[in-house]
Amino acid sequence: MTHNISIAGGTDLAPGSRMLAFVEGRSVVLFNVEGVVHAIDNSCPHSGASLANGRLDGHVLQCPAHGLRFDIRSGCMVGAKGLCLTKLPVETIDGELMMRTGD
Repeated sequence: MTHNISIAGGTDLAPGSRMLAFVEGRSVVLFNVEGVVHAIDNSCPHSGASLANGRLDGHVLQCPAHGLRFDIRSGCMVGAKGLCLTKLPVETIDGELMMRTGD
């Protein structure tokens, strides 16, 4: 069964900003890129390093630990196959930023 969990108000994450949230025991990073919110696990698939402070250039997030680059739209590494971020479903519902989780 799935359900939605409120993360923040719909206006709390302005374009160009990011937010670290803890949802049901999991660390999640949200990015607002050009008005579109993307949510990922705060863990690099290579080494588990935190991605919350990674450099974001457009849609490309660079892991601060080893420099791997991921397109946050697809979750996959730029220019290579194999490692992908764990993307999470997020949307704005009734003015609240919500993440869909499954039980």
